[in-house]
Amino acid sequence: MSEYKIYLVEDDEVIAEHVARQLGGWDYDVSIASDFEHVLDEFVRLSPQMVILDIGLPFFNGFHWCSEIRRISRVPILFLSSASDGMNQVLAMNMGGDDFVCKPFEMPVLAAKVQALLRRTYDFGAPQKILKAGGAVFNLSDGTLRFEGQEISLTKNEMKMLQLLFENKGSVVTRDALMQRLWDSDEFVDENTLTVNMTRLRRKLADMGIHDLIRTRKGLGYIAGENP
Repeated sequence: MSEYKIYLVEDDEVIAEHVARQLGGWDYDVSIASDFEHVLDEFVRLSPQMVILDIGLPFFNGFHWCSEIRRISRVPILFLSSASDGMNQVLAMNMGGDDFVCKPFEMPVLAAKVQALLRRTYDFGAPQKILKAGGAVFNLSDGTLRFEGQEISLTKNEMKMLQLLFENKGSVVTRDALMQRLWDSDEFVDENTLTVNMTRLRRKLADMGIHDLIRTRKGLGYIAGENP
């Protein structure tokens, strides 16, 4: 299976199944949207490398979701819509879209555009990855953490700690595991150094209004996620 995951936001089930099946034949991993009221939440959970987005959708239109995705991610977005007049295409690009395919369309044309967008975006770097816990969104590709419209940059050590904690959200991460991730060596490292790094990270989170996202489990380690 391709390393590229595609999130398809299309409410016409026939079109969605057809596109997913055909792109699957080109070895792409396609996930069809199932909750049109919470598209951004699905996007974060799936962490795709590309979005194919219809304009006319239930609850909120594709322009809204494009804008929401662009607040936290730079993944390529391809609009797929029968609303193909010039104004909609211009608006799609202005909202952060990367390309536009008009319905009805030929599948080889769509596949070629998908391939071109992915190649242009990822040929010079690994696909970005997004992790989420407690309402905070951590973008591994640029080392930023976003929460309620705020954004901060993290240091290398803060990124390593947060990645390990977010990847194991809801489970305890031991101090030994964190120390190995941070320093990746057999050399002795004073545990106080880990404590200092964790204190700085928590202070940054608190300054953003994020409290108790990382909790201490005495004698065990740390756990990230929603408050119990």
